[in-house]
Amino acid sequence: MIRVGTVNIDTSHPMGFAEAMAKEGRMRYVGVYNDSFRSDAEVEGFVRRFGLEKRCESIEELASMCDIGFIQGCDWEEHLSCAEPFLKLGKPVFIDKPLVGSLRDCKRVQELAKRGAVILGASSARYAYEIQEFLAIPETERGEIVNVFGTAGVDEFNYGIHIVEAIGGLMGTGAQWVRYMGRGEAEGKYSESYYVQFENGKSAAYNTFTGTWQPFVITVMTTKSTYALKLDSNRLYEALIRQICNYMEGKDNLMADTGALLESVRIMLAGAASRAGNGEQVRLDALKETDPSYDGPLFKRGYAAASGPMYAL
Repeated sequence: MIRVGTVNIDTSHPMGFAEAMAKEGRMRYVGVYNDSFRSDAEVEGFVRRFGLEKRCESIEELASMCDIGFIQGCDWEEHLSCAEPFLKLGKPVFIDKPLVGSLRDCKRVQELAKRGAVILGASSARYAYEIQEFLAIPETERGEIVNVFGTAGVDEFNYGIHIVEAIGGLMGTGAQWVRYMGRGEAEGKYSESYYVQFENGKSAAYNTFTGTWQPFVITVMTTKSTYALKLDSNRLYEALIRQICNYMEGKDNLMADTGALLESVRIMLAGAASRAGNGEQVRLDALKETDPSYDGPLFKRGYAAASGPMYAL
């Protein structure tokens, strides 16, 4: 049994992941460290509900008792510091989406990976069964992918990264530049559209939506036909946990490498920079640390204020 330690239980993901782990029967949470906004009652409820061995007093203690760390706080600016104790012990970490939210932290992840750190992540949508099933169709039958269009909704980055990673799961890497295309708004809610050009001539577009949950819907245009994929949100965690288990057990798996995960973040950073530049094309390799980034502490404050108790028994 693969032993998992989780750092912070800010969102519903630790609960959903624990349920998927129980269904898969190959890994389980054994410990938790929490210094975020969830109360002691909620942390204790999480421990009892999912049969954890203990609540740890430090991340170092947690790292010493598990095989892999899950970093699940909703302030992405804390992700790398939370991962450090696991990495120092040579243990892999899974960092829940968004992996990071700035070019500076992208560079930090790159450097860690160069030094041998194993950083897995980040969105369950990347590993969706619907994407796996589509890619399993022989290219001679379905045609070569030319364009992918995807939608997601709740907020721009924390949720928008899901659909960008899902597009990456279909298209692979090689994005060159991004252009902000515009915004539609009604009833105080809005959708924003971005175009992505790849170096191989293929393209993608993603739509974020702020103010309403929207399903993950992907349209794939190939040289032979057009396919519509609607990702089943009830099976996303299961698909992700299965791939992490495969990785940990040395089996064939679909876990993306660090470069692919970072490209998804850079796509969204380039999109934000393009929006700030009135829709100019922004190359991923021309991003600067002074370009717009995503504020993790601000998101965490808003999320904590809006979130009611989730884990207390």
